[in-house]
Amino acid sequence: MIAPTNNMDEIRPHIEKIHDTPHKSVVAVSGAGTQAVAWLLGVAGASRTILEALVPYGRESMNSFLGFEPEQSASAQTAKDMAKAGYRKAKSQLEDDSPPVGLSCAATIATDRPKRGDHRAYVSAWDQHGNTLYSLNLHKGLRDRAGEEEVVSRLLVHALMLLSCLESDVELGITPGDTLEIERTEHASPLDQLLSGEARWVVVRGGQLEVEGEAPAALLPGSFSPVHQGHRGMMAAAQSKLGVGVGFELSVTNVDKPPLEEAEILKRLAQFTADETAVLTSAETFFKKARLFPGRTFLVGWDTAIRLVAPRYYGDDTGEMMIALAEMLAAGTRFLVAGRQDQGIFKTLKEVPVPEGFQGLFGDISEDKFREDISSTQLRTSQ
Repeated sequence: MIAPTNNMDEIRPHIEKIHDTPHKSVVAVSGAGTQAVAWLLGVAGASRTILEALVPYGRESMNSFLGFEPEQSASAQTAKDMAKAGYRKAKSQLEDDSPPVGLSCAATIATDRPKRGDHRAYVSAWDQHGNTLYSLNLHKGLRDRAGEEEVVSRLLVHALMLLSCLESDVELGITPGDTLEIERTEHASPLDQLLSGEARWVVVRGGQLEVEGEAPAALLPGSFSPVHQGHRGMMAAAQSKLGVGVGFELSVTNVDKPPLEEAEILKRLAQFTADETAVLTSAETFFKKARLFPGRTFLVGWDTAIRLVAPRYYGDDTGEMMIALAEMLAAGTRFLVAGRQDQGIFKTLKEVPVPEGFQGLFGDISEDKFREDISSTQLRTSQ
């Protein structure tokens, strides 16, 4: 049986090189790889590299980290999902323009009891360009748990060096009885990632599309077919009132219509100017939008505010409506309501039957600050 070396003096120079790069990582390991975490944290400068290190061993811990329950704990897909979740976490925690990366391991190796299946580890390295998956099958019985742990941890350090744009000469300790397969997958375009469900939202600024970039503090949802002066007037009034940046939010899916095709999405995006921000989502309801962007303010017209507090839009279930409103309120969501003309009468937030206790969800834009009796529907029918 091969004994582990666990030679910190050998590993230290590699870790130091990693710590000298600008890359910021979230590392998540399950089943193996804790030695790599100890190495990374044990060398001075770890705070320059590691934003967070997690060991989601338990079922609920893993579910919480991923946001869903994986089909299998030690699989290639779970490793990819963990690395992707780590990348998202890293991106959300950045305080500068450092490159965010996610590194993960999902493994099943030797324990204190015999195992029927293979001893294997999947290491996934995720950055803005793509994902590299390392599939390692260990020669069963050749090493004890500490020995297998060291090989997996060395592979993690090797992967992080490459992820940090470094050349790696880490000695992995692979023997002829082990197998290591490496697969590199480049990310699809931001729009393709959104349409496939891989990305939750895409931020568009100055013609550049960024997957899950930072969304503005306030958002004006709409179909924008077409964008008109009412949209921009409402945004200007809201920006003056709130003192924060405001962006457009366009959902590529709709409750009552088929999803938008790529050509139509690009056509609508072309309406926005270089200094305007648009956010593309697949969130067709405000409840979903609020979950994507907690703490944001959404700009809505009176007619939309009415629907937000109407049980018929929650399956005619008042209880479901109250639960949804309560979750949005707890998440810091706010709706800023602009008046709209309805059958010749200009109606405002005062005419919205907000349930008792939920007044804090709503604010208004007064008529003297904004009023525009025009709609996209009217513009389309007049063309």
